[in-house]
Amino acid sequence: MASLTSSISLHSSSPLGFASKHGHCSCSWLTVRSVRSTRKRLSSQTVPRGLRVRCAATKQAKSPAEEEWKIKRALLLQKKVRSVDAKEALRLQKENNFVILDVRPVKEFEEAHPPNAVNVQIYRLIKEWTAWDIARRAAFAFFGIFAGTEENPEFIQTVESKLDKNAKIIVACAAGGTMRPTQNLPEGQQSRSLIAAYLLVLNGYTNVFHLEGGLYSWFKEGLPVESAEEE
Repeated sequence: MASLTSSISLHSSSPLGFASKHGHCSCSWLTVRSVRSTRKRLSSQTVPRGLRVRCAATKQAKSPAEEEWKIKRALLLQKKVRSVDAKEALRLQKENNFVILDVRPVKEFEEAHPPNAVNVQIYRLIKEWTAWDIARRAAFAFFGIFAGTEENPEFIQTVESKLDKNAKIIVACAAGGTMRPTQNLPEGQQSRSLIAAYLLVLNGYTNVFHLEGGLYSWFKEGLPVESAEEE
């Protein structure tokens, strides 16, 4: 739930009321309790008529993709999402009808991808031009990133249009990430493909695997590759 902050401004023509972006209600008085010290009793005072209290949302609730990695990892382990290397992924694709779900941006997918892979980007280029989006673009540009991205709100909807809930899926991104603990990373390393796997199991997909080492390892192993031009 969004957190709320309150500001008080004078409103001379109406009784005391509460106004927010979600609605408005009025009342003739409001009792505010304040604590002067922990040793004194609570005192009660009435806010004078003519004050208007406004509430504004200052922070949006997290989306599932923004959840803490340790929570995502715990669910992935609970749902028995297994990591496979590139050669095992190719074998599963050929022999067991697994589908490689490439969650990289469309442009990267078009340049090179495993044969018959399905592309649904989990992050996309920032599309809108609201004041907030312009500010985010400026923030990315400050760090030399001129193609800022945002979470793709249609990710699950698009996957569902291409793959049913019983499909055998190997989720792949560029780097891959890992759920295996190491000395430096006791909870492994989050990645786009692991975030995508988390969203899939949250939404009822039951046969989800993960490409450890990512498509970087696929290309490095010299495994079959297609591009948009060849198709």
